[in-house]
Amino acid sequence: MSPSGLRFLLTHTEEARALQFGARALAALSEHGEVVLNQGAVLRGRALVDAAQGCDLIVADRRTALPAEVFRETPGLLAVLRCAVDIRNIDVAAASEAGVLVTRAIPCFAVSVAELALGLMLDTARGISRAAVAYAAGDAPQISMGRQLRGETLGIVGYGAIGRELATMARGLGMQVLVTTPERFAPQEGITPAPLEVLLAQSGFVACLASVTPETTGMFGAEAFAAMRRDAVFLNLARAELVDEAALAQALDKGEIAGAALDVGSAPDQRPPPVLAARPDVVATPHVGGQTPEAIEGQALHVARQVAALAAGQMPPDAVNPEDAQRLRRWFERHPAAGSPRA
Repeated sequence: MSPSGLRFLLTHTEEARALQFGARALAALSEHGEVVLNQGAVLRGRALVDAAQGCDLIVADRRTALPAEVFRETPGLLAVLRCAVDIRNIDVAAASEAGVLVTRAIPCFAVSVAELALGLMLDTARGISRAAVAYAAGDAPQISMGRQLRGETLGIVGYGAIGRELATMARGLGMQVLVTTPERFAPQEGITPAPLEVLLAQSGFVACLASVTPETTGMFGAEAFAAMRRDAVFLNLARAELVDEAALAQALDKGEIAGAALDVGSAPDQRPPPVLAARPDVVATPHVGGQTPEAIEGQALHVARQVAALAAGQMPPDAVNPEDAQRLRRWFERHPAAGSPRA
């Protein structure tokens, strides 16, 4: 154990640790205190509260929600470190009220998710997985006309880290890129800002990469799909909340769009729902956009660095509510060897 004497609960199940944390990150975490591993199922409700007793920090995976009761019933908890960018299933207001620090990871997955988006575009353009499935079943694949990506237009809705990576990759293939985003950005050759209605009308591929906000929730509904080209393919690699999945199914049924490719959806663990994933005009993957060693280890090691900062008396730069971290400040006052937390 480190001189800080910190004790961490790592909420990842054994399977999730193997896929989403890794031995190197676990070793880095262990340098700064005692790690308590979740040896059972996903921790929820009372099971999470019980597991967190006696722990100073919770390192939480994407499937572990932290409602208000966790903060009320763990008086020794100093901080919750989300091993993900999305912190919507943490009650940050309750954490702040209790004086608990909340942090998030940085988007180390941007390249990996963008590469999957590119792969899904190629698959839907050329019927790769459809032919592979037919051959694997001993059947002769149906021969159909494919589509060339060079010269086609890709519409990107949401221009964060993933959107920027995907735009660069698409330009490398000779595609034109339209971008709809609330943030200002400097246009580049072949990457042009556009209103959503223009993007939908002109794009052969529309990639949903927006953040979930009250304004963007349900933004892809019947009206949006009706505004798209009939040969367009819709991709969602962001969040299910952005898409009316019933409206997507109806648009496919009516031929308003040609197909869809989904890595996320409303099924458990943010996976595409089976009713959509099983369709022949949909290519689906089980929320694996960031499931590469580079992406997973990058985020996990970032969390380990956040723990190291806390152990050294420093506020991590990706803290969400540092001004409310009263428990952490009191802990440092009682442990002067760790130093005083600095913003």
